Amino acid sequence: MSHLEGFDVKCIDFDNIRDYFCLRICRFDLKFNSMLSFFKKYKFFAIVMFFLSAIIITAIYQVMDPKKSLKVFQPAEVSSELVDTTLQYVKKYHTIADFSLINQNGKTVTQDDYKDKIYVADFFFTTCQTICPIMTDHMAQIQKSLADDTSILLLSHTVTPEIDSVPQLKKYAIEKGVNDAKWNLVTGDRKEIYDLARKSYLVAKDNPYEEFDLIHTENFVLVDKKKRIRGFYDGTDPEAIETLLEDIEILKQEE
Repeated sequence: MSHLEGFDVKCIDFDNIRDYFCLRICRFDLKFNSMLSFFKKYKFFAIVMFFLSAIIITAIYQVMDPKKSLKVFQPAEVSSELVDTTLQYVKKYHTIADFSLINQNGKTVTQDDYKDKIYVADFFFTTCQTICPIMTDHMAQIQKSLADDTSILLLSHTVTPEIDSVPQLKKYAIEKGVNDAKWNLVTGDRKEIYDLARKSYLVAKDNPYEEFDLIHTENFVLVDKKKRIRGFYDGTDPEAIETLLEDIEILKQEE
């Protein structure tokens, strides 16, 4: 027999090597079969533990990184000067009341036009020279930012319906670039508008000197698809408008 690199092949006992590897393979096979037997025996337990672990890990992740959610506002949580006395102690189930008003095109606008929609509401009047122009410009900014989002609408109520007729609202709408499909400027019965401001949207102060009169505020109101108030925002503050747009996205995810 020849030599390879100084190693004598004749010295190798191939029978012993074969027996050794056969023994190792048999032991491995026994261990493997034992493991299979164990997993078969406790398969149900293992599956339950797997899913339980997944649930626990998911729960921990949600606690560590919770989804943002917007508050639902109730009359009792809003400044009493902005809420009708009949509602100041209401702590739950508050929603926007049904309404029937007339928009800039002479069309009757009701709650049905806002069904299953998120919308932003405010109160203004076209002859206002103080906060209203700023509020309207910011509402126009919201309209532009959400131009392609059909799930979001806008609603502006005049507080001087005797002045803001349909033609006056139409003129104002054209001047301000109002998209009729997205934004309604509405007029109507003075008492109904007053009640909406004080009893629904909670954004106007009572005028003690004249019945069915009010002092509107700069507040924008975010309303969800269930007609609940989800936020108040200063309509004259650019940063508040950015917050409003962010909250709309949160509300969309929530709903």
